[in-house]
Amino acid sequence: MTALRGRWPPVAVLVAAVAMLVASLVWVAGDGSAPPGPTTRTAGVPGEGPVRTMDDADRAAERFADQEGLRVGEVMQFSNGYYAQLLAPDGSRATEVLIDPDSGTVQIEFGPAMMWNTASGMMPAPGRTGTAAIGPDQAVRIADQWLSEHRTGLHAAEPDRFPGYYTLHTLRDDHIVGMLSVNATTGAVWYHTWHGRFLQMREHLGGA
Repeated sequence: MTALRGRWPPVAVLVAAVAMLVASLVWVAGDGSAPPGPTTRTAGVPGEGPVRTMDDADRAAERFADQEGLRVGEVMQFSNGYYAQLLAPDGSRATEVLIDPDSGTVQIEFGPAMMWNTASGMMPAPGRTGTAAIGPDQAVRIADQWLSEHRTGLHAAEPDRFPGYYTLHTLRDDHIVGMLSVNATTGAVWYHTWHGRFLQMREHLGGA
C-alpha cells in the first residue's frame, strides 16, 4: 500500500474508491469473509475557516459531535490534518472523524469508520454491536503480525474499541507513528495511510 499524498480527497470520491479497492487495502487474518460493510453519517459539517491549533480542532470536532449527541475524546494532529474520536454519552467510542485544516470541515473518517462501523458506518448492522468475535488481546496480536510483515520496526499499542472494529496506534520505540484498525469479525487489518506524520495528541478524559 502507498500513502495518499496531499490533503484528504473529497468524501464522495473516497467512498467510491474505497468500495472498489477495499480488497487490496486490507489483510485478512480470519476466514476471508467480506467485512461488514460501510452507513449514513458521512456528510459531516461545513467548516468555519482554517484549523491551525488543537483548540481549533477541538471546536470543529465538537460541532460535529453536538449534532450527533456525542462528545469529543482523543484529538490528534498529523501533517495532513486532524483526527478525533467521538464518544457516546456513556464514554464508549462511537466513531472517528477527520478535520480538514484548510476549511475546518469535519467528516467521518474514510476507511474503517465508514466501512466497518456496525452502528454508524455506511452499512450498519443492527444487532452486531455487542460481543466481538475477536477480543482486544487478539486484535493486538493480529496488528503486530501485520506490522511485522508490512511495517517493520513498528508495533501496536492497546486497542480502542469501536462498534465492529478496533483502532490501534502504531508505535516505534513507544512513540506514536500512525494507526491501523482491525475488524472485530474477520480480523482484517486496515492501515491508515492518509494521516501523514504524527505531530501531537490531546486526550479528553472519559474514554472507554
